[in-house]
Amino acid sequence: MRNIFLSMLARLLALIPVFLSFPVSAEILVVTADRMLDVRAGKMTGPVSVVIEDGLITGINPASLPGDAPVIGLGDRTLLPGLMDMHTHLTLDFFTGSDWITMPVLETAPDWAIRGVAFADLTLQAGFTTVRDVGANAGFPDVALMRAIDRGTVPGPRIWPSGHYISITGGHCDVTGFAPGILEFGPRQGIADGVDEVIKAVRYQAKHGVRVIKVCATAGVFSFSKQAPIGAQQYSLEELQAIVREAGKLGMKVAAHAHGTEGINAAVRAGVASIEHGSMLSDESVRLMKEYGTYLVPNLYINDLELPPETPDEIVKKNQYLRPIVVESLQKALDADVKMALGTDSGVYPHGENGREFAALVRNGVPPIHALRMATIYAADLLGVDDRGEIALGKLADIVAVDGNPLADITVMENVRFVMKGGQVYKQP
Repeated sequence: MRNIFLSMLARLLALIPVFLSFPVSAEILVVTADRMLDVRAGKMTGPVSVVIEDGLITGINPASLPGDAPVIGLGDRTLLPGLMDMHTHLTLDFFTGSDWITMPVLETAPDWAIRGVAFADLTLQAGFTTVRDVGANAGFPDVALMRAIDRGTVPGPRIWPSGHYISITGGHCDVTGFAPGILEFGPRQGIADGVDEVIKAVRYQAKHGVRVIKVCATAGVFSFSKQAPIGAQQYSLEELQAIVREAGKLGMKVAAHAHGTEGINAAVRAGVASIEHGSMLSDESVRLMKEYGTYLVPNLYINDLELPPETPDEIVKKNQYLRPIVVESLQKALDADVKMALGTDSGVYPHGENGREFAALVRNGVPPIHALRMATIYAADLLGVDDRGEIALGKLADIVAVDGNPLADITVMENVRFVMKGGQVYKQP
């Protein structure tokens, strides 16, 4: 017990710099810059003065500024609304030396929550003020992280946590696929088979405070399942419909991990809000997504990324197989004007690099303004909120600033210089 205590104490001490980076705030603030991007209109305006009061935007270029309000002058920079990432894993680490295969049996929820404190701060510093966290290990560390951030105990983005994934027994999101018989889970941990069990799994998630349900509708890359190909459908239409129906009764949307075509189509027909990855879209998939208004949350940055050298060969081969197909599917969705929101799959690459998703999207044919809308007004629509996503009167004072013009050079989004969330400044040039 003493060794466990000392280990946890050492982790906390290592995070002292994070806790010391608390925000600068005032009841009334004015932020000025040479430019502001109106993401809805798709045009640049400026110069601009934004008045913030009690965490909300109360003025944009008013006739007169509050005389006694502190002014943050950002000069030759562009203001944008706080960015949103619809596919993060803030409590997980697949990339920076952690043994992600054995982590579920060697660590517990407190370990993951504490790790999430550091990763949440990195994400906020990258300019992402709202995220959907679509999958954590058992024990709801993402919910604990959300509550700590909401209380102001630690810095981080506003979080829509999903708790643990919902998966079939032995499926992509069941850790027994890594170590059969070592860690056996049931509906309380998200491993559920049949309509009755998936309903129980959703209700248990809701009881513990999740805000979105994540279901693994197909097989995936970062798992071991030699019995089924990467895109194999893993939940039936009836099970998916039960998940969506129960989540809806509890006020939640459903995000579906789905690579393969059949699983994508079943999830869309079931009524999920978003398809995560969507690697193998067919013409029928695109037609269904348009019909149902389903969002696609693609991940293009990780598609270009080299996996760590210790990655098992089976996973490397699956990743290489999907790479060209992912790009083809993105083009199908773009051509058909399928709804899309930005998601990065952070945790599969080092946290804090979320902004690199913009350039990856643009390299693969997404217009810069569309990529920026994916991380702002489109992401807000996917979440079902209208209080963020643009710099406008009455919206949350979630504001970031970058050097230069992101419409001309999207790579400036990889180096956010100023971060404000709810009127509090977390990063200044």
